[in-house]
Amino acid sequence: MALLQTPQSQAGVMSFYDAPTKGPKVNPKIVLIVVIAFAVIVLLANHIILG
Repeated sequence: MALLQTPQSQAGVMSFYDAPTKGPKVNPKIVLIVVIAFAVIVLLANHIILG
């Protein structure tokens, strides 16, 4: 009978993502809003420039 085991390469993935970082804490909603706003600005600029 074979036992299912997690591969060794994935053993530390959760501890890597759970590790505290010194970078800024940014709300994911804010990042999403900024990305969408940037995309809209680029599309509008493209439309204005190319007519």
